[in-house]
Amino acid sequence: MQSVKHIVMWNLRGDSEQERSANIQKLKTEFESIRHEIPGLKLLEIGVDFSQIDYACDVVLYSEFDSLEALKGYAAHPAHLRVREALGNLRTDRYQVDYFA
Repeated sequence: MQSVKHIVMWNLRGDSEQERSANIQKLKTEFESIRHEIPGLKLLEIGVDFSQIDYACDVVLYSEFDSLEALKGYAAHPAHLRVREALGNLRTDRYQVDYFA
């Protein structure tokens, strides 16, 4: 069975650098809180961009799953749905890549 990598990148709202930083921290905290709740989730990392290059995203989620079924389970898991709801409309852009490793 092949493992699956799931990568998501976001740009977040914020009228000031302080507000955007608070939103970034909220996203980071919310995702890290479910790290041990998802069956088949082998690794979850949240990275915050420090480059501030104009084409860089604010935050990246890097995760690895035991299987495609585990990734599908994560998408529908109550803990993941709770995080999505808690984050509401904090994002302005979202990009995703899923691939087999």
